[in-house]
Amino acid sequence: MLKSRSFRAGIHPPGSKITAGRPIERAKLPPFVTILLHQHVGAPCKPLVREGDEVKTGQKIGDSDSLVSAPVHASISGVVKEISTQLSPIGREVQGIRIESDGRDEWVRMEEINPGNASKREIIARIREAGIVGLGGAAFPTSVKLSPPEGKEIDTVILNGAECEPGITADHRLMVEQPDKILKGMAIIMKVVEADRGFIGIEDNKRDAIERVSEAVEREADKRIKVIALKTKYPQGEAGILIKTVVNRETPAGSHSYDIGVIVHNVSTAKAIHDAVYDGIPLVERVVTVTGDVRAPKNLVTRIGTSFYKLIEECGGVKGDAGKILSGGLMQGIAGYQDVPVIKSTGCIIVLSREKSKLPEERACLRCGTCVEVCPIGLIPTILGKLAAEGRFEECMEYHIQDCMGCGCCTYVCPSKIPLTQLIDYGKAELKKRAG
Repeated sequence: MLKSRSFRAGIHPPGSKITAGRPIERAKLPPFVTILLHQHVGAPCKPLVREGDEVKTGQKIGDSDSLVSAPVHASISGVVKEISTQLSPIGREVQGIRIESDGRDEWVRMEEINPGNASKREIIARIREAGIVGLGGAAFPTSVKLSPPEGKEIDTVILNGAECEPGITADHRLMVEQPDKILKGMAIIMKVVEADRGFIGIEDNKRDAIERVSEAVEREADKRIKVIALKTKYPQGEAGILIKTVVNRETPAGSHSYDIGVIVHNVSTAKAIHDAVYDGIPLVERVVTVTGDVRAPKNLVTRIGTSFYKLIEECGGVKGDAGKILSGGLMQGIAGYQDVPVIKSTGCIIVLSREKSKLPEERACLRCGTCVEVCPIGLIPTILGKLAAEGRFEECMEYHIQDCMGCGCCTYVCPSKIPLTQLIDYGKAELKKRAG
């Protein structure tokens, strides 16, 4: 077995990967979907349809002229019933298109592309037209990420298969069940950015995924690509940490990975690229792990726009009294207060009981330094939290608050149960607001 690589600091929370051994199932076709027009980093889309219009699965229904954006598509066939303001899983109100299913699921697909003959420009245009964004949670438009500024040469592509966030197993199952599509997507990425080598980083608690992806690499016989085993530790999947672990390069504060010749994509994003290029399928569905306090946790191929409550119902419903529903993993997931639709970045839905949702009692800081010890990028969370709580935002800059990745390690280990991550996020938001 490959020797596992690791990084400084970090934590070892319980994995809670109860769906790791459960094959991907296809969720039932929903009776309606709500396609939000802002599911990505960058400019929101404008609707290309009107209420009463008939649409087909895969039809583009929203787009933007902005460089940093990504179009959205109908994920079912049916009738546009409403275009109105909706709540997003990440907590903001955006415009959304509600489509009522006709039950036929009639598709329109794009023409297939042979990546061996196609130009880089054609491939990037296809990826953009397919509405692909980073599926690891960041949701940055992939076509933009594959177009680094002039003069920035990329020599290394890293596929992120770490999936270090507790609870989520969507990427794990995709690597076990569809490794060849992931590799073909990676080859497309490497062609576009003209990279000489590629690495697929997978945590060593996913032995079956390491084996299946390694077998696929052998079948492809592409000596440029290697599988790297990573020690199971959180937050191994954060891009800067992954780059440091895999190729021992550090991303300077305030810069991008392309400044050091590296580009990182999620394994699910690579699979989506394969589907768009080889099969002409836009991003209308993704694997979502539904877990926690539900009767039958599952990994479900889910149409974008499906109701969270509908997916929970498909997993047997809530077990006991639900206290909280998270969009995302147990460390960085966002709690919602009403039903919301699945968006492109929704990789996991976690239901927590009322007992598990109780907030611990906060006490005074012990000055123990535990939060400093676990911070993977060497910040001093206790000072940042104190400064933010006291409204001393400018002083936060002196302690590099802008470099915090929001991983939650400090909050997890704090014996006084101080919500350090939330305080730091508050400080960052206030500084951003003041900067305009």
